[in-house]
Amino acid sequence: MSAPGARVAASDQGPGVRRRAWAELLEGRVERQKLSPEGEQKVRESAVRLLRSHLNLNDLILEVEGPPCDQPCLRQLIDCDGPEAHTNLSSSLIGSALRDQATRLGVPVAVLSSQVVASGLMRICEADTRPPPKVLLTPEQRKKLSSLLEIAQNLLAQNMFSRLYFCQELWKAQNSLLLEAVWRLHVQNVVSIPELLESRADTQAVVVWLCKDLGLLCEQIEVPCPHAEVARAVLADLVQMFVLRGFQKSDGVRGDGAPAQMAQIAAAVLEQMLASTLEAMAAGLPEGSPAYKAGSCWFSVFSGPMYQSILSAETLKRWFCHTLTQILTHKPVLKVSDAVQMQREWSFARTPALLSGLYRRDPTLLSRLPAAVCPRTHCQAACRPPPMLGDRCGQVDGWVTRLLARAFESWDLDSMVLAFLVVRQAALEGPAVFPSYATWFQATFGSTRGIHSCSKKALVFLFKFLSDLVPFEVPRYLQVHILHPPLVPGKYRTLLTDYVVLAKTRLADLKISIENMGLYEDLSSAGDVTQPQSQASQDVEKALSVFEHTGKVPVAILEASIFRRSYYLSHFLPALLTPRVLPRAPDSREALIESLRRADKIPPALYSAYRQACSTAGQKQPEDAAQGGEVEPSCAEEPLDLLMAALQELRASMTDPTQHDELSAQVAMVSERLHSVLGLSEDVSSDEAAPVQLSVQAPKLQPLEQRVVDLLLTSFCQNLMAASSVAPPDRQGPWATHFVRALCGHRFLPAVLTRLCQLLHHQGPSLSASHVLGLAALAVHLGESRSELPKVHVGPPAPARGLPIPEFIDSLLPCTAQQASALCLKFSTAAISYSLCKFSQSHELLHSCLSPGLIKKFQFLMFRWFPEARDPPSQEDPASLPWRPLCLPSVDWRRAALCLWKQRALKELLKQEGLQLTYRDWLQLEIEIQPEVDSLSDTERQDFQQWAIHQHFLPMPSATGGCDGDLEAACTTLVDVLMDFCQSSRSHHHSENSDLVLSGCKGNRDIFSRLQEMAADLEQGPAPLGHAAPHGHFLFGVFRRRLQALTHGWDMASRLQRQRELLTCKRTLLGLPPSMLVSSPRAEQPAAPSCTDFFHLVNSELRNFSHDGALTHDITAHFFRGLLNTCARSRDPSLAADLALTACQTQCPLLLTSALLWWSSLEPELHCRWRRWSQSPLPAELRKLQEAHLFAESVSSPLTPSPAPGPSWLCAAALHFAIQRARKESFRQELGKLDGQGEELFVSLFFFSLMGLLSSYLTPQAIGSLRALDICADILGCLQRRRISWLLVFQLTEADVPLGRTLLGLAPDHQVRLLPVAFYSLLPYFDEDALLTEDAFLHVALNMYLKLVGLFVAGETGAIWTVAHDGELPTQGDPVSLITNARLFLLQLIPRCPERSFLHVAELLAESGDCDPEVSAALLSRRQAVLDPDLSQEPQLF
Repeated sequence: MSAPGARVAASDQGPGVRRRAWAELLEGRVERQKLSPEGEQKVRESAVRLLRSHLNLNDLILEVEGPPCDQPCLRQLIDCDGPEAHTNLSSSLIGSALRDQATRLGVPVAVLSSQVVASGLMRICEADTRPPPKVLLTPEQRKKLSSLLEIAQNLLAQNMFSRLYFCQELWKAQNSLLLEAVWRLHVQNVVSIPELLESRADTQAVVVWLCKDLGLLCEQIEVPCPHAEVARAVLADLVQMFVLRGFQKSDGVRGDGAPAQMAQIAAAVLEQMLASTLEAMAAGLPEGSPAYKAGSCWFSVFSGPMYQSILSAETLKRWFCHTLTQILTHKPVLKVSDAVQMQREWSFARTPALLSGLYRRDPTLLSRLPAAVCPRTHCQAACRPPPMLGDRCGQVDGWVTRLLARAFESWDLDSMVLAFLVVRQAALEGPAVFPSYATWFQATFGSTRGIHSCSKKALVFLFKFLSDLVPFEVPRYLQVHILHPPLVPGKYRTLLTDYVVLAKTRLADLKISIENMGLYEDLSSAGDVTQPQSQASQDVEKALSVFEHTGKVPVAILEASIFRRSYYLSHFLPALLTPRVLPRAPDSREALIESLRRADKIPPALYSAYRQACSTAGQKQPEDAAQGGEVEPSCAEEPLDLLMAALQELRASMTDPTQHDELSAQVAMVSERLHSVLGLSEDVSSDEAAPVQLSVQAPKLQPLEQRVVDLLLTSFCQNLMAASSVAPPDRQGPWATHFVRALCGHRFLPAVLTRLCQLLHHQGPSLSASHVLGLAALAVHLGESRSELPKVHVGPPAPARGLPIPEFIDSLLPCTAQQASALCLKFSTAAISYSLCKFSQSHELLHSCLSPGLIKKFQFLMFRWFPEARDPPSQEDPASLPWRPLCLPSVDWRRAALCLWKQRALKELLKQEGLQLTYRDWLQLEIEIQPEVDSLSDTERQDFQQWAIHQHFLPMPSATGGCDGDLEAACTTLVDVLMDFCQSSRSHHHSENSDLVLSGCKGNRDIFSRLQEMAADLEQGPAPLGHAAPHGHFLFGVFRRRLQALTHGWDMASRLQRQRELLTCKRTLLGLPPSMLVSSPRAEQPAAPSCTDFFHLVNSELRNFSHDGALTHDITAHFFRGLLNTCARSRDPSLAADLALTACQTQCPLLLTSALLWWSSLEPELHCRWRRWSQSPLPAELRKLQEAHLFAESVSSPLTPSPAPGPSWLCAAALHFAIQRARKESFRQELGKLDGQGEELFVSLFFFSLMGLLSSYLTPQAIGSLRALDICADILGCLQRRRISWLLVFQLTEADVPLGRTLLGLAPDHQVRLLPVAFYSLLPYFDEDALLTEDAFLHVALNMYLKLVGLFVAGETGAIWTVAHDGELPTQGDPVSLITNARLFLLQLIPRCPERSFLHVAELLAESGDCDPEVSAALLSRRQAVLDPDLSQEPQLF
């Protein structure tokens, strides 16, 4: 650095003159002037002014390659090695120089600074002597660039740097700019990459430059070099930024304000890089080529660790979706129709290794794909074999499901095409990878849960798609669609039939017959269809193999003989009956033929020809014996034709009054023909009384049986309509009774009932009016013969007992949904009308023909659907019953039902016992209604329920099923029905989540709302007359009665049943106002709320299912909410709360310990509720809980705890919960802080730790058993060191007042029974010497041992070793080891015990001394020696 004048002077000198430094020039003047401090300051200021006025900015900043000098310049800053580079030149001097130079040039200082730094950066990038292309810096360049960036950061901090101008300067020298330098500008926060890229208007040039450098960077990463880590970091940061900017959801502007230009650049770069990689793969480059290595490196950016920590799931999903779409749509070569035909030639093995490696590398590429991946342009993505199916087919199912969902939501044909192609491609990989196409198609579209069954539009969409594929489908897929068709409702059956006709026509064009398919033909294969002749030979071999293995005729043959007779008779039997020389001993083929002949599965003519040909084969050459021709099969349909003819004759006689006398004979003829069709034996009396077994959920019939039943039922309906057109039912004669008895005989009743189940329970909405009328009349006549018919046992869910046929038919007609309710109303209207017309003179016969449940459902639906039926009847209609209008072609069911409702005959019928709809009946039916498919709206349903409860059943007398105006009785019945329903299989059939006992069951939500309303009325209203004395809340009465009805026992089944009932009780309580748990305080003082009912429920039931001395949070918080709500209504809320909680200490201490466990979440709510009613502090008893909680927390803190507030057992509980939460390995230090506390605190804490130990044994989720044992051991050691008697913990009885009763009220009974297990689990930690001084120790140890043996004999110790985790049991390992160690301990202890220890041993031995004779003998011997010391002395013989 020099002034201008100095430079000129230096230039005038000769070449031999050496330029002297500034210090040399001043050296001679140092000793001449001695300046004072003021003078030195003036000289320094003058020098600064001189330097600033003559400063050369080019030498300061831009001189990078100039000659070495002592002047401070940019090159010195860049070349220096340490952070002290800036010490010789202050930042203020650089800033001052730039400002002065900018002032002279008349430009902004930021522009000048940016130009200077950009020039320095370009010179650093150009300093590399390596041959191009280059993207990375050398170590020397990185060192210089680091110094330059520090200067730039200082300039930025002083607002003397323009990023925009700096970017523009860099783009001027784009060809020299290195990618790593740009990355370091971004990392050092000088200029971000998005800002640099957006500063250039030509985005295409930017994309080209980035793709070129990224390709070079990928090549250098794959080549071993010392800068590979830097290159990977550059690539990872750039890809993360491009994905974030290019695929973050936005509308024109990024979430951080970045414009859409950056998003376009980022997306274009990623697309271009992927496209170049795919081009390299398509060119078939060798693996060692640079382009192949660059592609491999680029695919590595899809690995999880490079993006999952930075990018959101939605951003990744959009990126993967876009990437896969680009891969699948890259240069398609086929149309969709070609892909459908050629798909079976595709294979994952033909996929390029680099692309398949992409999908193997990261499974999230498939797992994060949405259905939107389907491309839009002619489904060109489907024209490439899906390569990811080779390794990731476990995720294809989810992908296909999303594709189908998208297809049926928006009727997207592209998604549909891609879904089918992906499934078929996956199925081609084999069953080890993906199920067969036939299995998938049947599972997806073959049930009512299929995605196609939601609407008619969905069905049309599906069949339109399948129909469009027919011209291009291979035969196998058409066969799958025909043999496993989509499940279609009856009213849309024409869609399926049209498609089947089209598919069969296509197969016929291909000369493939669906009827000639083989018995064991594999539909999962996509290969060519084999010819029937060759397939028949394979079927024969397979059938012979099955027959040899099982000894029975294969089921496939029996089914083919009925359903596929064409193939069976034309191909299979000729292949099986090939003439041959018969062996002397019949072989498996001959045995199979003989079995089929005995079952009438071989036509006699064909079998005779076979035997004749075989006989000839023994005499002639095999070639001559092979001439046996085919014989036309006999007509197996002849008996069925005879039955149809008999039914037609019967129908013709119905409308002819002159032939009514012959109806019985014609019905007998029908019975005989039915007997012939079924081929039943004559003697069937032994089977008629056998119970009928049916499956309501999946009723099945053989095709022949279904055909015969449909024929008979159709005939009955037609005959009934024909007869009713001439005469009413009471004048039609007994033909219907005889016809039904014909159906019920010959072991044909199960088939009839199964078909009724199919029609009424599964196909009810599709039945016509004539069908409903006919089936209703049939049901009436079946009920007429109920005494002669067997009961019906239905599959689960079902009652345990057999059902009479009228009740069985009633069970097929639920009222849960609108369509089912409509069918039930039609059926019940028709059945009641027919029975009243048919049997009007016999009330007993009426009662037996109809199920009471069906009559009650009719009343229920009339009240529910017809508001006019709710009004009292103004007048009864004495006219004839409405049977004739029901037989008209167009039936007005509403009018018919209302007409029947007004009939006097119906009113008389409903007066009979058990037929009128009661309040309980109404609740049981209403609670099963599913609101989402109800015919009533939410408002209408609420109005109806309130009318039914308050206006109809509540004032109704109890003799007729009402409540006598007793609202409490109405609530009691409602709770009872609600709890029954929640535990029934019906509620779980509607709802998969059975844990939500009340809110999860379909249909009961509104009913529970009515219960809440009625409970609120009871709580707020005055006490009813006659109930002035407190008699307990009705809800707890219901709970008590139901719980008492359950079996008491300690076995698992009884405990689970009781726990389930208690869960229902608890959920019921939680759904009702919390104040119901606490009765309002009486007017007299002191005003103490009564919680007796709830205390009894807790102590008797909930306690036995509590955990670790506490109830669950929900019921605990509910009680305290109710307590504060009730106390707020008293004269003195604080006093009322204190009295209630004081009573709680003695009557129900478990509630207080539960509050301590949940105090952290309970305390804020209590404070909030209390402040709403009072500004005073919390009641004193609540503050005691708070103090106990604080005391327990202080023990774990470094501070010395204060004395424990009373009562001691409450503080011990709080301390126990704090220990459980802390989860420390040892608590000896905390126990040491309890010096000076009372003995009762330690004893109670020991009891809680024992309960925690037992809980850890019984509950897998509890604290570990070994840790719980260590806690007990620490507390036991503390007790023994302080010489505190702890044996009373194992001697607790109800007489121990007050501590014993309190502690027993905190532990479940089954844990108290298991105290012997805890006692002997602590055996290694006993201080025997100290315990021998305890008089009661031997008594306690012996008592615990005898109880332990009793528990083992009763099998109650097995639960501990079954539930506990492996490796977390006590050191004894199993109950036998524990008993063995305890026994050995007693045998060693007995001789050492003092005399006073044997005072009460005799009583224990008298009770259960025979359980261990050896221990008993040792005790008796030692006791005798104590009582008679002379016997124990050795005799003195000398």
